Amino acid sequence: MNQQKCPIPFKEALTFWFKLGFISFGGPAGQVALMHEELVNKRGWISEKRFLHALNYCMLLPGPEAQQLATYLGWLMHRSVGGILAGLFFILPSLLLMLLLSWLYLTYGHMELVSDFFFGIKPVVTAIVFHAAIRIARRSLTSAPLKIIALLAFLSIVLFDVPYPAIVFVAALCGTLCGVLWPEKQGQTSGHGAIKEPSRPAIIDDDSPTPAHAIFRRAHMLRVALIGLLAFLLPMAFLVKTYGPDHLLTALSWFFTKAALLTFGGAYAVLPYVYHGVVEEFHWLTPGQMIDSLALGETTPGPLIMFVTFVAFMTGYLKEALGPHLLFEGGLVAGLLVTWFTFLPSFVFILLGGPLVESTREDIRFKAPLSAITAAVVGVIFNLALFLAYHLLWPEGLEGSMDLASLSLAMIAGIALFHYQRSVMEVIIAGGLMGLLMRHLLH
Repeated sequence: MNQQKCPIPFKEALTFWFKLGFISFGGPAGQVALMHEELVNKRGWISEKRFLHALNYCMLLPGPEAQQLATYLGWLMHRSVGGILAGLFFILPSLLLMLLLSWLYLTYGHMELVSDFFFGIKPVVTAIVFHAAIRIARRSLTSAPLKIIALLAFLSIVLFDVPYPAIVFVAALCGTLCGVLWPEKQGQTSGHGAIKEPSRPAIIDDDSPTPAHAIFRRAHMLRVALIGLLAFLLPMAFLVKTYGPDHLLTALSWFFTKAALLTFGGAYAVLPYVYHGVVEEFHWLTPGQMIDSLALGETTPGPLIMFVTFVAFMTGYLKEALGPHLLFEGGLVAGLLVTWFTFLPSFVFILLGGPLVESTREDIRFKAPLSAITAAVVGVIFNLALFLAYHLLWPEGLEGSMDLASLSLAMIAGIALFHYQRSVMEVIIAGGLMGLLMRHLLH
């Protein structure tokens, strides 16, 4: 590959990233598979080995791995501007759609037709979380130590309410220890088994030299770190000075910054942390509204973690972030701020770490701590699934009666996901329609 200019046309690449933002359904696994099919197999822009190398680095990071992978590949092809635009195009359609859906939910969610539809969606989302936990467990719990870490993480949060960051930190230490004691078990895997070897050489091939902009330079690293720090500090300082450190907009921005930095394993990993903070600690939303946010995230393109935009819009609107006369504006500002602080670390991590990753293409490190963190995340997600199931089946507490209609819908959704392997979107739409039918028959 030419050291100065990538032979892949910049305009053609931007067209692809823009299209990807509208068709990237199916969660991170589906999005990664889609990028692989388009970039490796169909277009031949990048080789299998370099694609997997980039993917493995993104799996080491907190945040949405598919969006980070798009940013990395865009950066590798067309420098920082290519990476930033690829990452932005990946999330922009889902951001605009989520803001629109948030407003429609608040405006029309009280209507009987809409509420009946979401009645059917809630059991489906609970089944989806169980399905995700089991799928991640099968993929990641490949040894006895990892299974023990997952079990301990589950018990620590159920029995002792241990904070999520503490669980992640201890899991990383345990993983490092396991890597020292059993180094032979730390083999490199991609985590996405649907990838097949292409049959033709790629433009950015295994033997292509590192592009000039991807060569590690200390000055470049410091510049990116400084820009990233300013991109966080300037808006945060503005919020603190204008509204104060305890204002809702400031609290939302700080909370979701921590969520972006502390949660490894994608959206299902960030969900327990967000649920605990939003519902149990700050009481910004109800459990039902949180489940609805995940349902909307599942049915829109782009990263699933975009559900945080819905959470922020709802919070800013319902809690009157800008006052009682600016409800929509308060929700909009809260949604945009939280989206900014949630995705900012992902861009910084890629632009900061990309040159280091390209300089060590034959060696992905920190596999053991990552595996242990992923194992702990499995335990935390199982706890969340049980928590959602409890609130779904006993909405009035254990002293009330079980919601048999919701139980039936959850079981049907589970069968569709586990046995018939239907897509998440199909199951959610079917669940909503069944909810409409059930409410009609019950009334």
